[in-house]
Amino acid sequence: MQSPFIVELNEQNFRQVLEGSVQTPVLIHFWAPMSQESAQIIPDLQTLAQQYNGAFTLALLNCEQEQLIASQFGVQALPTIALFINGQPVDGLGGPQELAAIQAMLTKHLPSQEEMSLKQALEFVQQQQFAQALPILQQLPVEMQQKGDVKLAMVECYLETQDFAQAKSLLEDIPLEYKDNYYKSLVAKLELHEQSANSPEIQSLETALANNPTDSKVAAELALSYHQVSRDEEALELLWSFLR
Repeated sequence: MQSPFIVELNEQNFRQVLEGSVQTPVLIHFWAPMSQESAQIIPDLQTLAQQYNGAFTLALLNCEQEQLIASQFGVQALPTIALFINGQPVDGLGGPQELAAIQAMLTKHLPSQEEMSLKQALEFVQQQQFAQALPILQQLPVEMQQKGDVKLAMVECYLETQDFAQAKSLLEDIPLEYKDNYYKSLVAKLELHEQSANSPEIQSLETALANNPTDSKVAAELALSYHQVSRDEEALELLWSFLR
């Protein structure tokens, strides 16, 4: 499986991979073709590495091909799994293991899947990729969505995807300690939208329609104006009233 999160360990790269554990934890899987249990679990480990999306690097060491490296680590049984952080072994498992046991070991030392998802979503927000960030934020557990920084990120996504009602609802429930300059800039964006959404031109058209409710031309202009400021429900209701 080709992946930036999965490497084959050998004499040329194993020092570099271990040094890399200073930035990103490295999970070494010691295996050999002669050990069926050690070979069978490799696809599951590869899938796990993909799911963690860079939270750790999976390093596969074929002990038959790389006997010198395996002897340096003092491997006694296959499969053996060792987790390295900051260049040092911090945990490990020896002998055949259920995938759940490996996941439990990783959970003790790595960010949760939800924390990784939040990190990815916040990176999307920073890159102004709001349509990609919003579904990830919406799928976070409710308790994470209640955090001030997550709420503000969701508000920005709602504003940029023109879901102003949701943005306004969330902005009304931001904890005091998060009412910083970022919060103020989002409030300003919402206020700007609300001003444009109720412009003098729209008010004039509303007055004209109120004075002459059967004027289809004014109704169409007003519906178009509503649509242009994302008041789509009102635009549809207005057009539907004429169709009825």
